[in-house]
Amino acid sequence: MSRLGVVDEIFLRSHRGMGTPIALQGLWRTADRIEPAVLGSIHAALRQGPLGRRVVRPQVPGARPYWRANDRAHPLLIADSPIPAEELLSWADAQGFDLDPEFGPGWRLSAARVEGGGSIVSLTCSHALADGRGLAIAVDLALTGTDFAEAAVVQSDWSDARRQWSTVLSGTVRALRRGVPERVAGPEPRSTAAEHATCSAVLRIPAADWDELAAARGGTANSLFVHLVTKMLWHSGFTDPTLTVSLPVDTRDEPRVDNDMAMTQVVVTRNDDPATIREKCRAAYEHRISSPEGMPEELLQVLPDRVAHRLSRGAGERDVLCSNIGHLPPSLHRLGPHPCTGIAARAIHPGLLPTQLPRTRLSAYLSRIDDTYTLALVALDPDHIESDQALIQVATGVLDGFGLLSTSW
Repeated sequence: MSRLGVVDEIFLRSHRGMGTPIALQGLWRTADRIEPAVLGSIHAALRQGPLGRRVVRPQVPGARPYWRANDRAHPLLIADSPIPAEELLSWADAQGFDLDPEFGPGWRLSAARVEGGGSIVSLTCSHALADGRGLAIAVDLALTGTDFAEAAVVQSDWSDARRQWSTVLSGTVRALRRGVPERVAGPEPRSTAAEHATCSAVLRIPAADWDELAAARGGTANSLFVHLVTKMLWHSGFTDPTLTVSLPVDTRDEPRVDNDMAMTQVVVTRNDDPATIREKCRAAYEHRISSPEGMPEELLQVLPDRVAHRLSRGAGERDVLCSNIGHLPPSLHRLGPHPCTGIAARAIHPGLLPTQLPRTRLSAYLSRIDDTYTLALVALDPDHIESDQALIQVATGVLDGFGLLSTSW
């Protein structure tokens, strides 16, 4: 199996309690009840697919951890009784527990009937296993029955360690020739007296309306996305005149199930519009966030976990996260014989305490199926957004102001 990259290991350390806990989640809604047999077949396919793996630590210092196939899986979890429609996201938020990418299954499939009809299905996985696009690829491979065979490791631990140390030492020498970089302290965790750390919302918007608005304002679907989400945070009562937005950038040259992404950022002011944000994003994509402090990023893979965490603490965390996952594969539009009435992709934060809030105050995930954009929002600012309903009101208030009609899950 292949070896972990720098981003994979950052998320692995967060799983070990070093950093903000994070898991990825795909959610499907159907108008009718999904039979347990259908869910069982999906569970079996996922078990044999690319999510069926775990992290193995190397035996040689400096060598990278690697993936090993693992067909162990958490049992399919089906709720005993229907859940009210207004509690769908609360139920979904609770499905991120006990995910272990190293010693146990790193993913879970759950389902529940919805009062009044229909079903909701959740697939949750450790972020160490994949990023948002990687999770979509993994599900596509499983649901289509596509054979998945990951490349075998061709280097021994000794060979990989030599390669890593060579990269680190040569890169560090080059960096030091430019002078000793100043140490940049990571953001300190925020604290609140609120009972809950996060709130959630999922909204569906007609794609034609979204794209038409973006074009009319001189932007793109993505720059409109950033514009709207920053407006939402300001609309919630956030007072800073500028917002720094982190933007994940897909770096795949072919479909792969891993954290194949880089991070960049843009600074947005209250006077920006989709056109100016478009230009800022275009420039930002040429300058990725690098860490730590000009040193080769592989340095994080040869240092002890806690030292690496201190150097990368808060990496990628800004005021806002805008993750544009893009078009979801057609295979995800139905579960067995059941067409989906809604699909959402997002990240959740299992076990996050109100006393350990990250810098990020609002995370947003945009995906598209057919003629619909789905906007999944996770607020991490309970002093300004205290409930799911408050988040919905903030979001719809901004969308309505731009003439975008939305439907809330």
